[in-house]
Amino acid sequence: MKKMMKGCLAVLGAALMCPAVANAQNEFTVNGKADFVTDYIWRGADQNSGFSVQPSLTLGYAGFTLNVWGSQSLTKWEEGGAKEFDINLSYAVNNFSVTVSDYWWNGVNQPYGHYKNGHYFEGTLAYNFGESFPLSLSWSTMFAGADKDEDGDLRASTYITASYPVTLPADVTLTPAIGFTPWKGMYHHKAAFTDISLKASKDIRVTENFSIPLFVQAIVAPVYDRTYLVAGFSVGF
Repeated sequence: MKKMMKGCLAVLGAALMCPAVANAQNEFTVNGKADFVTDYIWRGADQNSGFSVQPSLTLGYAGFTLNVWGSQSLTKWEEGGAKEFDINLSYAVNNFSVTVSDYWWNGVNQPYGHYKNGHYFEGTLAYNFGESFPLSLSWSTMFAGADKDEDGDLRASTYITASYPVTLPADVTLTPAIGFTPWKGMYHHKAAFTDISLKASKDIRVTENFSIPLFVQAIVAPVYDRTYLVAGFSVGF
């Protein structure tokens, strides 16, 4: 497992050092978005958030993307309030992307700066096969921070996912997806399927120039013996 993790991190480092390709858009972009969801389910695990707002701010330049993403519970303040603050740095070339993420989900009124025990650092490799065969695959492995076992050793918790969007009549997109963990870690005590989902999404036109993306998603989480039905919408620029 450790050899496999080192191999993934080597690929991650090599991809980050690659120069931008000639057709990369050397244009600085800024995007903001707020998602409103009936519940927050992450890789099959219920985050105990209830109805939540999930804002994000994304800066892009020459294939690089810096994204700051958060989730804030709007309905469970009496339980301390679920809160998350993540930072993601990505580089994309053609259909391939590499991402380094810093996850923090300790909740409202908790200190942010405890990086060794309060943050989870993850590397992700992702590939999309293109419009003619829009299968997306990704491999994510925790490589530092709080992802440790009872002895204080790194668990290298790993999550593999595949999804395939299908365009249906009436501009509806149906996306089946599956998630898997290949070894013992934060998701399960052994290799297992973490989540199987089916998501239907559509842009609801409000005016000629403005529409709101809406989705409904059914999720089965075999490792937790749970099922969820989640809905949400987004506004952004």
